[in-house]
Amino acid sequence: MPARPSVLFVTDLAYEARGRRYCDEDIFLSSRLRDDFDIALCHPLDAAALMDTFDAVVVRNSGPVLHYQKEYDAFRERAAARGTRVYNPLSGRGDMGGKQYLLDLTAAGFPVIPTIDRPQDLGRLPEAGEYAVKPKAGADSIGLAFVPRDQLGGLAYGDILVQPRIDFRYEVSFYYVDDAFQYALHAPDPRRRWVLEPYEPTDTDLGFARRFIDWNTLDHGIQRVDACRTQGGELLLVELEDLNPYLSLDLVTDQTRDTFVTSMTASLHRFLDTPPRT
Repeated sequence: MPARPSVLFVTDLAYEARGRRYCDEDIFLSSRLRDDFDIALCHPLDAAALMDTFDAVVVRNSGPVLHYQKEYDAFRERAAARGTRVYNPLSGRGDMGGKQYLLDLTAAGFPVIPTIDRPQDLGRLPEAGEYAVKPKAGADSIGLAFVPRDQLGGLAYGDILVQPRIDFRYEVSFYYVDDAFQYALHAPDPRRRWVLEPYEPTDTDLGFARRFIDWNTLDHGIQRVDACRTQGGELLLVELEDLNPYLSLDLVTDQTRDTFVTSMTASLHRFLDTPPRT
């Protein structure tokens, strides 16, 4: 009998995230993936030291990497140097590389919340009651502040992003495995981001999300497209999460959860069967 592929499943089971149970989700996922793979769980700080003996490294709910940026950068460098298979692949153009993509997408005319990082670009932002100021390397709303427009000129630009604070009706997230849509969830109350309910997307909604999946060009992996519905009815991108997107699997039906696991399992097999990029 051929040996089963081995997977190092990277997760911080002790990380406390507001409104989310990282540990529950990853215990569930790893237990189901064990049907097809030999699985070992490890903390993100241990991944670089352990990964050489596994066929692939799956990065899941590992917490914001800004808490261990030096170690994460070393992990990426070591994986690239050794040709380690990392899932999601480290070529993601979304949150995996910081928030630069919000600037790139704004410049390219994508439906994204307008984003700038230079004082000379303040004129490109629409009028708003307040503006969101966040670090380029931020995550989980760490470092987020809201300021009036008359204070924007005095900010220390360079490592921050500025966006108008959008008066939105709700937030909605679209979940993908590779380029295949899996399910959508939305937060009906804008004040309660992680109180989510199932959402039935329209063809227009899926077309919106698909633009960002196509733009990211990831051949394999899990992605979450976060958007807000404005008072005018349009969707604007909030975040393209391609590093370790939380999946809220506890909020979907058993059938949807099973379908997701099946899709992820098949994706991992395809990933392992695909020759590595050189």
